[in-house]
Amino acid sequence: MSPAWRGTIAVLLSACCFGSISPLTVIATGEGMALESIQSWRYVTSAVLLLLLGALRRTPDTPAATSSDVQPWYSLRILLPTGGGQALVATLALAALNWLPAATSSFLFYTYPAWVTVITAVRGLEPLDRPRLIALALSLAGVAAMVGAPDAGSLNPIGLIVILSAALVYALYIPFLGHIQRSRDPLDVSRAIAVGGSICFVAWSVAAGTLWVIPSPLAFGASVLQGILGAVSFLGFLAGLRQLGAVRTSITSTVEPFWTTMLGIVLLGQPLGRGTIVGGILIMAAVLLLQRPAGGTPVRAETSA
Repeated sequence: MSPAWRGTIAVLLSACCFGSISPLTVIATGEGMALESIQSWRYVTSAVLLLLLGALRRTPDTPAATSSDVQPWYSLRILLPTGGGQALVATLALAALNWLPAATSSFLFYTYPAWVTVITAVRGLEPLDRPRLIALALSLAGVAAMVGAPDAGSLNPIGLIVILSAALVYALYIPFLGHIQRSRDPLDVSRAIAVGGSICFVAWSVAAGTLWVIPSPLAFGASVLQGILGAVSFLGFLAGLRQLGAVRTSITSTVEPFWTTMLGIVLLGQPLGRGTIVGGILIMAAVLLLQRPAGGTPVRAETSA
């Protein structure tokens, strides 16, 4: 098998793992498990697996850069913002499932490349040129198709606000991750996200008294499985990135919302209306268009919570 095929398979595996998290969350919450408890066990599981991997690989805990002002991944200055940012995105994205079907929520979350486009243009980092304006229009048209379609009766306005807020927060979070990755090993950043996320969610669960409230083995199993899939998805994404480069990896990763849609239909019996199909196609077209280099480095379509 050629390196390109191996990289493609790794990225497809990563996207499918990430795309499985929303349906598993619906299953766990359906059993009566609190969202913060679900995410606590998810991030703790991911953290344990990634820490074990770091120990087996004997990856140095010191930053790659020689500058003394670069903090190691386990410092609070790195753990809290990385874990807190990821925890906020995951909470908003998964909380939206209380009001939206998994398929619709996933597609709406994928409007975040449009927000990245606007933010980078406002900050003067990349030009807001014609392809990016077209992509922005396609993305917003996709949202409008979902909201205004006759079959969008389940598109609760609260859910719409929550999931679009998640997309906006993620668009702000991506540049931060890009900044801290400049002088650190990717595994270090992944460990910081997992451990920092664990701290945030465990603290929330302890304060709410829900950490040890596990209503059924199915709910706990769905939570732990999310953690396993989260760790695998990150490693798969990095393996594919080494072989394919950022653009091809990003384009391949857009299989994620379609995988979430299929799981929502098969596992949860959720409907797939015409508005969701049309809106999803428009949003995916916008994401793919944003991968084209235009006046600067293309924005990478990172994977979701």
